Amino acid sequence: MSWAVFYKLLAIFITVVLGWFVGRMRWLGDTMADEGGRASDPARVLSNAAFYLFVPALLFRTTARLDLGDLPWLLLLAFFGPLILLALAVYGWQRRRTPVRDEESAARPSVQAINAVFGNTMQIGVPLAAGVFGEAGLGLHITILSLHALTVLTVLTALVELDLARSRQRSQGLAATLGLTVRNTIIHPVVLPVLAGLAWNATELALPAVLDEVLQLLSTAVVPLCLTLIGMSMAYYGWPKAWRGMLGLVACKLLALPALVLLIAHWGLGLSGLPLAVVVMMAALPTGSNALIFAQRYRSLEGESTATIVLSTLLFVLSAPLWLALLSALEAR
Repeated sequence: MSWAVFYKLLAIFITVVLGWFVGRMRWLGDTMADEGGRASDPARVLSNAAFYLFVPALLFRTTARLDLGDLPWLLLLAFFGPLILLALAVYGWQRRRTPVRDEESAARPSVQAINAVFGNTMQIGVPLAAGVFGEAGLGLHITILSLHALTVLTVLTALVELDLARSRQRSQGLAATLGLTVRNTIIHPVVLPVLAGLAWNATELALPAVLDEVLQLLSTAVVPLCLTLIGMSMAYYGWPKAWRGMLGLVACKLLALPALVLLIAHWGLGLSGLPLAVVVMMAALPTGSNALIFAQRYRSLEGESTATIVLSTLLFVLSAPLWLALLSALEAR
């Protein structure tokens, strides 16, 4: 692993520790009730700011500027095909094991699925691609990155909203359930900016300079805010009491997903060389901070999501060289 990637990992951990220290010192307040009897949770307030303002700005700007005509569809299929398959497998397995008692339990399978497949493609992925694969590899990585959040968040948002609609509308029939799911999936801070960005993209008009500047300014807050939130969430929610489920999600992210991508991309779609290496290492990245934002949005498994992000990032230092060595041996054959 290159020094650039190591320094990036170190910077991430320092930022997380700073967030933990702020949360531990309760500088932004506590989770106890305020004078009006309402619950005050600074981590959740910041998470809502990210989910309703900063992330939508990033998604809209990315989608509106995306060049859909030049996308390498085989490369995208090689990455997103296995990712969605694993996400659906984790979701289906957890759905069968999780009795639906309330909205929190209804959201658990989707939260666990996003922990198992959503990678840290920006903070760790970009320096990894640049340091290991150079400019050509970085270009392929950024192409996939531009659709990563759009694809994963949209699919899992539809799943979680369907489960929530079922838990709320059991007595109103299938039509009402589907109608509520469609409405809540579209009128959503993740999906709506994507649809709006695609609509703008279809006009083939450039974003006005001022609007683009505002969106870019808001987008830059996503990374530091999410990293700080990971540390704050550790301070407020603590580590999960049950480690078995979390370790399974970490294993899915660091081992199962890159193995599945390698299998399908190389032996199924015939990818080799640099494109194969890029998609496998992108799949091997640790869980990204947007998984925590998703968990906090639906108030489900915040502690498990926080721990999965931190532990997978720590273990990535050990797993990444193994995948690079395997790819190198495969290329030498």
